[in-house]
Amino acid sequence: MAMDRGTLEQALREAFPDARIELKDLAGDNDHWSAEIISDRFKGKSRVAQHQLVYAALKGKMGGELHALALSTRAPD
Repeated sequence: MAMDRGTLEQALREAFPDARIELKDLAGDNDHWSAEIISDRFKGKSRVAQHQLVYAALKGKMGGELHALALSTRAPD
């Protein structure tokens, strides 16, 4: 079972309500996504820590419903 845009976006918006989120379905299969997330929650955090926050927001769905997620994360300028 794949993760559709609405489900993915909802999970990310719940964790990052202030964020600007841009999603792209890389393969047209709801299974390979790229996400650009710009959020104040990332201020002062390393890229690894930022990505860990995103993975935590997905509540274990990486590798299951969501096969691949190319992440670009940063705090606002």
